[in-house]
Parts: sequence; structure tokens; C-alpha cells
Amino acid sequence: MKASEIRQLFLDFFQSKNHRVLPSASLIPANDPSILWTAAGMVPFKPYFTGAAIPEFKRVTTCQKCLRTPDIESVGRTARHHTFFEMLGNFSFGDYFKESAIPWAWEFVTKYLKLDPARLWISIYLDDDEAFEYWRSLGISADRIVRLGKDDNFWEIGVGPCGPCSEIHYDLGPERGCGKPDCAPGCDCDRYLEIWNLVFIQYYRDEEGNYSELTKKGIDTGMGLERVAAVLQNVPTNFDTDIFRDIIDYAAQILKVEYGKDKETDLALKVIADHTRAITFAIGDGVLPSNEGRGYVIRRLLRRAVRFGLLCGQEDVFLHKVAHKVVEKMEDAYPELRSQEGNISSVIAHEEARFRETIKQGTAILDRLMEEAIASGTRVLSGNDAFRLYDTYGFPLELTKEICAENNIAVDEEEFARFMERQRKRARQARQETEYLSEKDALFQQVREQVGETLFVGYESITAEATVQAIISEREQVSGANAGDEVDVIFDRTPCYAESGGQVSDSAIIEGKEVTGRVTHVFKPVENLFAHRIKIEQGRLQTGMQVSLSVDAFKRKNTCRNHTATHIIHKVLRDVLGEHVRQAGSLVTPDRLRFDFTHFKPVSKAELARIEERANEIILSNYPVRAFITSYSEAKQMGAIALFGEKYGHKVRVVEIDNWSRELCGGTHVSSTAEIALLKITSEGSVGAGTRRIEALTGPAALEYLSQRSDQVTQVANLLKSTENEIVPRLESMINNVKHLSSEVEKLKDRLQAFEVKELINNARTYDGVNILVAPVKASDMSELRGLVDLLRDKLGSSVIILGSANADKVSLVAAVSKDLTSKGLHAGKIIKNVAAVVGGGGGGRPEMAQAGGKDPARLHEALDKGFKTITGILENGTE
Repeated sequence: MKASEIRQLFLDFFQSKNHRVLPSASLIPANDPSILWTAAGMVPFKPYFTGAAIPEFKRVTTCQKCLRTPDIESVGRTARHHTFFEMLGNFSFGDYFKESAIPWAWEFVTKYLKLDPARLWISIYLDDDEAFEYWRSLGISADRIVRLGKDDNFWEIGVGPCGPCSEIHYDLGPERGCGKPDCAPGCDCDRYLEIWNLVFIQYYRDEEGNYSELTKKGIDTGMGLERVAAVLQNVPTNFDTDIFRDIIDYAAQILKVEYGKDKETDLALKVIADHTRAITFAIGDGVLPSNEGRGYVIRRLLRRAVRFGLLCGQEDVFLHKVAHKVVEKMEDAYPELRSQEGNISSVIAHEEARFRETIKQGTAILDRLMEEAIASGTRVLSGNDAFRLYDTYGFPLELTKEICAENNIAVDEEEFARFMERQRKRARQARQETEYLSEKDALFQQVREQVGETLFVGYESITAEATVQAIISEREQVSGANAGDEVDVIFDRTPCYAESGGQVSDSAIIEGKEVTGRVTHVFKPVENLFAHRIKIEQGRLQTGMQVSLSVDAFKRKNTCRNHTATHIIHKVLRDVLGEHVRQAGSLVTPDRLRFDFTHFKPVSKAELARIEERANEIILSNYPVRAFITSYSEAKQMGAIALFGEKYGHKVRVVEIDNWSRELCGGTHVSSTAEIALLKITSEGSVGAGTRRIEALTGPAALEYLSQRSDQVTQVANLLKSTENEIVPRLESMINNVKHLSSEVEKLKDRLQAFEVKELINNARTYDGVNILVAPVKASDMSELRGLVDLLRDKLGSSVIILGSANADKVSLVAAVSKDLTSKGLHAGKIIKNVAAVVGGGGGGRPEMAQAGGKDPARLHEALDKGFKTITGILENGTE
């Protein structure tokens, strides 16, 4: 059975059990900064298990793309370690529990996958007698049900929902085992392969570590597609399944090697296939290589794959070709890959080319390090240097060893291993598991359970009559708040937009019987609950009180202008620069907008002008802007753009600009583009590798900006005594004149310097056959002083020179010793150190050239006298 057949069979099976089949979520977790990647099938549903969000469907099944990197060095060396993998899962949110999850799992593996029941074993948590009885009721003998402890069969992560697990294991046979008589699931050997994990979410763990039974229990299961495919296809490793073999064989063809011939080549091909899958899907989901966060992970995986290609002798850029095979292999299940293939290929090819340049730099450094090792007589490259090559330049230890061996140089692998372990330790410390719920989130979740969700009426109106449902002050619910207090207030309804999707929240006025206040911020601590940060100005606000809320209309209007403008910019960018452009972040405020997008090079002036021109054409076209609710699948069919990293439910809100642009968006917008009035781009620049940023103004802010620019032009014209139309030619004329005058000044300075050099040479003294020149000079900076020393050295030949100059409260000193005199004990660095000490400074340098600074110009002549005496003392006595 092919992997694609297993995937579809699983989804169809649970669809027949009344589960909603949902598409895979992005590899970028939505609204969860605590984790970098979607690393398990349950990650997209985490808010449902914690209670932070309300699920649209009680039963869900998915095939979730996942990415994990803690064991990256194990990829290709073991049968089943991967960075990218697919997790089949079925989920229940307060619907069915063990009574259904266990029989369905058994039914699927025995009747649909047709696995031999005699080769299946079950593990359960130590005291989960309920699960034991359900498994026994299916005819599984008690001796094939193994009880394991908390480390193996209990799922929890800090405070929040948790519960016992039950796993289905497949017996790969005694030849894969350890041979011990008590070998069973839980043994460290490879005999018993876990193929499906059923997690029973039935407890809540509090801060003290106490467990309480949940009223609404859940099911979270995960079956690794690669693992079960290996079992069904009867192959020794996941890499030998049809999932990988097509990619591995294609990579082998490019590299002109053969899979299955030797271990090192096989390792390289496995790593290339695995890592290319990961980077292809990650880039497809909007991640770009960079030096931090997700971008760093992708850069590291890409470079690791390229390095293994280099070890196979691949000299040309090749990884983008392997990515094409990944797209071809996976596009049926993940059609977004095909639409993004051009972007994926460009990013990978560009990044690989850059890395190959880095490798060249690393090779040059390694060459120097090998020269030093040979010169020292040790012929050993230190582990520290090998690690630095690995960490900074991406040199694998194997490549370093290979190049060193060719030059009969050993590598200190023990020291390298120590540095690697330190790095791993730092990485482990950085991967601290975060708690599901903060204390504040748990409080607001409790509030929502008490008072229900907030009805948002802000799309239709900017005023509303509302009832105070709850008041929170310093993380506690209170019954009221007085003048001067700042509290978070929950109403039954609100016209106030809560900060989300890059758009700032509304501000508003609250008025009630003998109470007034200002809403300064609105946020959603848990899904569909609007918390209003309110400063009470007069009277007392109490729960149950009726009040009126009035949104700041001016602020809202300008925010709407800027939000609709971001949609226009997004579409225009894709039209002008290409379909690879994606939104990578935004900020929408009443005063300005910021739009981050993916692109690989600076936007040219001509392109930027075209983008602004086209955006204003759309604005002046007075296109209607409307929002409507539809299903996610229908929105995608209409061509609506979804933002990567955002989580969307079955029903979504689409914002449409005429028939020209459609995006999934929950923000507030103008009703027609003409209401924006004007868009002015104020800047464009880089904010990271592959990510650009446009900042712009609209409406009144844009007009004010242009007005200020017009005033500045008028002021410049007045200063130049010119009309505004003649500013540019007038400035060009002045600049050319300044350049001519500067050239004349430089010529005069050269002539003056020539006279000064001649005079200084005439003042040089000879001592014990050595030309000595020590003198104060005029020099604007250290660079000019060094230039003068170079001229004098060329003229004097064998000599010792010390020059000093004073500017304001600073002293600059330079010393030079011709190479033939260094053998007499003359060292420019040591000489200058003595001289600088007199003027309260310090410095140093090489035997032949050194410089220093000081803070006491009044003692410059004294310092130079000290320099002359130091030189003569060395010539006379061989010491200072």
C-alpha cells in the first residue's frame, strides 16, 4: 500500500465515523509564540484542549505536516529519525472518549491496514484500568497489554490539560530485538515499533501539580505516516518507503551516485531527501532562511543538505532540483506546493549559491589553519578551530577531516566533541517547555465560562449599549471600580475592535449613570472574549451596569484607510514584483501603515514608483470594498489569499476590493477605495534575509506629509535664491563648483605637504649611523599622519620616525622603524608606548609601524623628546 493510499484511507475511515476532514495547518503555529514549529498533529487544536478557543467541530481528522529538529544529527543514521514528517490523527473535543477511540483504532489497523493482530501489542499507563478493559473487550489477551510508567505513557506539558496514553506497537520480529526473555514494548531495542499513540485528555494539572478530572474530556491521537508505511511496505527503514525512494533515487541521479552501495553515500542521500522535504514545505509556508528563529532552522537544514552533496562531489547548485521532485511527489496531498514551486526553487537556489560562497571563505581559513599547524610542527588542527569552521562556515567535521588528511594533518576530535556538547547543552536549555496557560489566561477563560462570549457589533456600528459582565483588577475579579482605577472590563457586546491581525485596537468613551471613562486598549485574552482596558474618570463602574460605548470615529476611520491600503499594497506588490510575494507581517495604526513582504532583492526606484502609482490608481478608481462570510474552501476557490501562520476555522471572513483583490481578514475597512484619498510610500528597506518592508501614509497623514515636503522645497529654494523649478540645476551647479574647489584644495595641500616633507627631511638627525626624525607636525587626523610618515619613510630610507600632532584636546602619534633596524632592538610598538605615556595615552603596534593617542597636548614636545631619548638609548645600550 502506497503512502498516499494510507493517508487517504485514514481520512476516509474517520470521515465515515462523522469526523470533519480538515486540511493540514501551516508549519508555522498560529498565535503561539511559545513554539517554533507545528511538531505534532494536535498543535493546531491546542486552544481547544486548553479551553482558550471553542471548536467548530467536535470530531476532526487530519494529516498534519510536522517539523522537528532536536535530533537533527540522527537523521539518516537511524531508521526513523526525520525533520519533516506527516502525522495522521483523529481528535475529539468533549465528544467521544476511550469507549470509541480504542475500538476504532483497532478496527483501522486490523481491518483496513490488515495488520496481523498476532504481531500487535498494546501499552497503557500504569493505572489506566479503563483502557485495559476496553482493549480486553476487543479480544486482546492480557499478556499482550503492557503497563508503562509516566515517562512512556502519560502526556503533559506544564500547567493545563493532560492524560494517560495508550500505544499500538508492531512486532518487527526477534531478529530486530535484543534477545532478552523479557523483551516487550518499552524495551530500548528496535523490535517493537510504536505506530499509533492515543492520548486521553482527562485531567487538568494545576500549578501545584495536582490533577483534577475534566468535565469535557478529549482525544488526541497520532500515527506517523512514514512509520506505518514502512511496516506495510515491509522495508527496513522509513527511507526505503515510496515516500522517500523517489526523492532519494532522483538525488542520486543528480549526484551521479548509487543508493545502497555504501553507508556514507546512503547517509548523504537520506539527509538530502529528508532535509529537502523540510525546507520545501517550510518555504512553501512562508519561512525564509535567516539567522534567527525559524529562518535559522531552515538555513541550517539547507546548508547541511548542501554539505552532504559536497561530500558526494557535487560542485554545482542542485538542491532546488531535488525540491522539484518533492513538490512532484507531494502536490496531490498538498496542492499549495505547486503554486509556490517557483518561489521555493528561487529561495533554495539563491541560498545554496550564497552558502557555496561561504564555503569558499571557510576553505581559505582552513588552508591558513593547516599552514599554522604545519609551521608549529604539531600537524594537528584543534577541536576549537574545527568547531568554529563547523559552526560559522558550515564545514562538517567529515569534510574538515578529509581535507586535513590530504595534507597529513590530524583533527582533535575529542575537543571538537566537547564544543559540540556545549552547544547541544545550550540548545537544550533554550528549549524550555512553556506552560499552556498563564495565570491570566486561565482567569479570562473562567470569566468566559461564567458570562459567555462577547458579541462584536463594530463592523456595523461604532456605538453600542452594553452591560458590564465582569471587571478584572490586578488578576482578580472585582465587583466595581472607582475614579482613577484602571481595569479590564468585559461587556456582553462591544463596537470596539480588539487588537489583532496587525491592526491596533479602537479607543472609545464609556458613559453610564454617574460614571465616565476612557477605553485605551481592547484585546482578546481568549477566543471571542473582548477585554477593554478602561481608565475610570468619574464615578463608580459596577458589574450589571448599563453603559454606552462610543468608538473614536476619527481614529477608526484612519485605521480603516490604512488597513484597506495594506490589501491594495499586497495585491500591487504581487502584480509588479511577482506571485512569490507574500505578506510577512503588518502594522495598521491610525497614523501610518507598515507592510512586510517576501522578496529577494531591494525594490528598485522604478518598481517602487510603479507600486505607488498603481496603488493610487486603485484608490482613485473608487472600487467598492465589501466583507462577507463564507467557508474556507470556498474562499480558497475564489482565490482569496490566506496569511501564513494564521489559524482559520471552517467559516472565514473575506474582504473583497471590487473583483480585483480578495483576502481573508477580520479587520475593519473603508467601504470604497476612494475613502483612502491618497497613499504615499515613505520608505522601503530590508528587515531580514528575504524580507522587505514598506512604510506608507494615507488620507490626512499623507496630505500632511506632502505639505511638509512642499514647505521644505520652498525653504530650500529661498536658501538657494532660486525658484522651486530651478532647485535641481542650481544644486547641480553648486555641487560641481564645490567638487572643483575641493580638487584645488587637495592640490594645494599636496604642494604644502611636499614643502613640509622637504623641511622635515632637512631636520632629520643621524645617530650612530641611523637617520632619526622626531618632530611635531600639523595633521587633521591619524590617517593624514600615517600618510605623512609613509612619505618620509620612502624619502629617508633606513630610518626611525616619530611624528606627533595636536588637535584641540587630543594628541595623535605615529612611529615607524625601517625593517633593517628592527634587528637592533628598535620596535615601533614599544617606542610609541613610551611616548604616549607622557601625554596620558596609550597605544602599540607592529615592530615596523605603530600608533597611539593622548589627552594632554601641552606635553607633546616633552613626549617627542622622550621618544628621541628612547631611540638613542636603544642604539647606545641595546635597551630603552
